[in-house]
Amino acid sequence: MNRRKIIISVIALSLICGFALAQRPRGGGSGKQHVQGRHYSEIPKNNQDLSGRFTFTRIRYADTSACNGYFDPTIIGDGGFPWSHDYPTAGRHLMKIMAELSKTDVTLDVDEPIFTFDDPQLFKYPFAYLCEVGCMNLDEKEIAGLREYILRGGFLLIDDFRSQGQFYNLQRHLKQALPEYEMKKLDLSHPIFNCFFSIKTLDVNPIYGPYYTPEFWGMEDKDGRLMMIINYNYDVSDYWQFSDDPFRPIEETNDAYKFGVNYIMYALTH
Repeated sequence: MNRRKIIISVIALSLICGFALAQRPRGGGSGKQHVQGRHYSEIPKNNQDLSGRFTFTRIRYADTSACNGYFDPTIIGDGGFPWSHDYPTAGRHLMKIMAELSKTDVTLDVDEPIFTFDDPQLFKYPFAYLCEVGCMNLDEKEIAGLREYILRGGFLLIDDFRSQGQFYNLQRHLKQALPEYEMKKLDLSHPIFNCFFSIKTLDVNPIYGPYYTPEFWGMEDKDGRLMMIINYNYDVSDYWQFSDDPFRPIEETNDAYKFGVNYIMYALTH
């Protein structure tokens, strides 16, 4: 375990020094996402089947009316559609960490595919990322797709949202999709925090400010399998995104990668 701590510190430091697969500017310009000379102003098409390897996958929702006027609908990434925040750099960086720290056969150097819950292609991928759920308004088909994805064994990472109102919006959608299951607050004893790295504390930095204490929630099936991890008042992917930039402290970035690796390892082994 000490060796793992050293390795992840070295990798994170390397990322900060420019070892990362991708970089993008903060502030200025048009605000459009840049990776390896490309910018994103349209939702990428899923022309390639990446299901032969573990692939970080993102969920989008069509109805963002709850947040209309608060983002630029011509941008994919920060400043754009709420579901696209930290795209694609965070996912690329996390996959690099997974490849370095484990023998997991992962997809590298590719922007994660993006699906709606009602897209049947989603079911090829066992792990999906969903963010800014305060802006989410799923229709009946998306609700049905969410239910089917989870009950087929898919694992959902819900991240990057804050406030009681946004929490309630998530709770409302999950109650519609999975009425027989309940959300529950997790503590450090849960296996997801000990399945690869032994995470020592859940008292992480309040990234949204002192009035938003990070909490970790989940939903288990009847056999005790965690079907999703919910980062409430926390944004783990923001640390992944900026791990090649001193925008976030290296210690907090290391911790964020530990969470990400554990989430994936749990999803693949349970």
